[in-house]
Amino acid sequence: MAQWCQLQMLDCKYLEQVDQLYDDSFPMDIRQYLSKWIESIDWDTVAIQDSLATVRFHDLLAQLDDQHSRFALDNNFLLQHNIRKIKRNLQDRFQEDPVHMAMIISRNLKEEKKILENAKTTEQEGEGTVSAMVVEKQKLDNKVKEMKDRVQMADQNIKNLEDVQDEYDFQVNTLKNRENEMNGMTPKELEKEKMTVGRMCLDLKAKRQDMVTQLTDLLNVTQALLSDLISEELPEWRQRQQIACIGGPPNACVDQLQNWFTSVAESLQQVRQHLKKLQELEQKFTYDSDPITQKKAYLEARALDLLKNLLSNSLVVERQPCMPTHPQRPLVLKTGVQFTVKLRFLVKLQEFNYQLKVKAMFDKDVTEKKGFRKFNILGTNTKVMNMEESNGSLAAEFRHLQLKEQKVAGNRTNEGPLIVTEELHSLSFESELQLNQSGLDIKLEAMSLPVVVISNVCQLPSGWASILWYNMLTTEPKNLKFFLTPPTAKWSQLSEVLSWQFSAVTKRGLNQEQLNMLADKLLGAKAQSNPEGQIPWIKFCKQSANEKAFPFWLWIEGILDLIKRHLLSLWNDGSIMGFLSKEREKALLSDKCPGNFLLRFSESSREGAITFTWIEHDVHDKPLFHSVEPYTKKDLSAVSLPDIIRTYKVMAAENIPENPLRFLYPNIPKDKAFGKYYPKPSETPEPMDVENGPEKTSYMKTLLISVSEVHPSRLHDNMMPMSPDDYKVLTQYVSPRDIDAVANISGFGDFDVQMSAEFSDPN
Repeated sequence: MAQWCQLQMLDCKYLEQVDQLYDDSFPMDIRQYLSKWIESIDWDTVAIQDSLATVRFHDLLAQLDDQHSRFALDNNFLLQHNIRKIKRNLQDRFQEDPVHMAMIISRNLKEEKKILENAKTTEQEGEGTVSAMVVEKQKLDNKVKEMKDRVQMADQNIKNLEDVQDEYDFQVNTLKNRENEMNGMTPKELEKEKMTVGRMCLDLKAKRQDMVTQLTDLLNVTQALLSDLISEELPEWRQRQQIACIGGPPNACVDQLQNWFTSVAESLQQVRQHLKKLQELEQKFTYDSDPITQKKAYLEARALDLLKNLLSNSLVVERQPCMPTHPQRPLVLKTGVQFTVKLRFLVKLQEFNYQLKVKAMFDKDVTEKKGFRKFNILGTNTKVMNMEESNGSLAAEFRHLQLKEQKVAGNRTNEGPLIVTEELHSLSFESELQLNQSGLDIKLEAMSLPVVVISNVCQLPSGWASILWYNMLTTEPKNLKFFLTPPTAKWSQLSEVLSWQFSAVTKRGLNQEQLNMLADKLLGAKAQSNPEGQIPWIKFCKQSANEKAFPFWLWIEGILDLIKRHLLSLWNDGSIMGFLSKEREKALLSDKCPGNFLLRFSESSREGAITFTWIEHDVHDKPLFHSVEPYTKKDLSAVSLPDIIRTYKVMAAENIPENPLRFLYPNIPKDKAFGKYYPKPSETPEPMDVENGPEKTSYMKTLLISVSEVHPSRLHDNMMPMSPDDYKVLTQYVSPRDIDAVANISGFGDFDVQMSAEFSDPN
């Protein structure tokens, strides 16, 4: 089965992960329409060949033209318009860089495959051990099914009741007519007919009572289900959304919630129709102690209250406020920069389409706080909710909102109790829904999670730290004074969130070894990574860590940025150990052969830096450890880390430079570990003028390499391993039995200089 077909059969939590792979740069529509063609191409190969990428780019445009023609045959004007728009956008984005498009497709196909594998693994692990969440979902599905079955039964019973009442009316009228006839029935026949009509009346009254009881029970079941949805499922969904916002699993499953809410709304609407039908039957025939007369008003009011309760809780923030420029940092907004936010109405009924006008407001009903900033919301702050074409959900997306700070007299910064990145603000939404059948106006409200507003992008890391801390420790959406007395976090909580920060932007989170090192930095080595260890907010984001001049979180943020910019592939394939104390580093390398090395992040660089440490042995076979000066983003912008490792040299005065790096820990040959990242040798262009040959140049090609200079005495104590080429040259002058002696005499440096001079280029 095609990969795209398999994906569409997955549970909604996996489909939401697929949804995150596609955006306006390469919309999911293309993946849907051209799925077979896309999966037939080797996009990994296309992504590394410019000419082939250009060919495939034009092939894709041709495929879109074919799809446009198919829509034209079906007279589908809207889809024709969408295809034309998609094609124009692709040409604007990738005409000059088709390789970029190939890379996007290649990456997405790989990520889709991982999602499929993850779903399969989860399914296999779940066999025989069903998770509590799945059990609860099944319980709710069963309750919804029970409610629908009861509604269907009530519908059938009302029709039966109507038939019985019609038959009773007919018999009563027939009896009256026959009584008035001149040649009527005999007294015995008349008595028999009256008894028959009497029995029909008793049966009708019993069915009416049963119908009222049945509707009462149906409303009881619906109320219990509604209570589960509003009191449990909706808060749990919001909590899962909080986790997803700070890098956790994207399993919010809002579609499932929408299905439940919509089912309850449909059932309540049907109950109200049933009550109207009962009212019609009552108007035709009633009697003393008629259960319809006695219970009608109560049942109508109760059904309306339940529907009102459901609808008033149905407006939710599906996608929290986020700047498109920083999609992995939601809830941090910068003044003057547009942000987006999306709302959904969980009751998906056609009658509500284009009926809800939503208005966005900032810090509504927030009591004025001295020293806190105030903001105006700019852009189109009202939207009408309509059915989306993709999934039919009732939604509204604000795409062009901005914040502008209100200017106040005086110096605000000296008055506020909190720094700007600890100020929490709220974005709220209001709408009003009119129920035409009852004339009832229902006010709808929704509120985003608290946001942090910054005025400079350099405040983004600290602002994100506030968002992490808040959403890790509380589920209360209106606690805007949270940072006046911020609670402490357990290491078990923080360690999971820290790992999410890495897995959210890479393919790999933090393992236990790495988390242990971070725990030691925050709790101290004596705490031994105690899961219950308490970490105060000030230690996480304000105080310097281990007497360094910068806070722990800013150090982590610098490393995250370093990985994203320069080390993503190396981090994903596990080449970087990363978080490792110097003591642990020595313990790991101590029993390894000379030249074994590992990569770790520097603890002394706020901006993020990486170093490598290798082991040597002295003449007494004692291990010696050497670490190179950490490489910063500036260094890695000039030369990639694999290139640095490939060409790195250690030299002493007048000695041949040697590369001491042989094996990546634990024992992987260096070239095997990093060879795939080495630059490919450029092909020598063929000369156009065969007779005259290629044009000569006076310039020599250069290569940037990293060299560490050491004192000669270190080399005398422990000569670096000799390369095969150096050994070959040396054997031309010294017999094999004398090599060790020559290599250890104090005059080896002079010998090296002479050898170099003798073999130097005379030109």
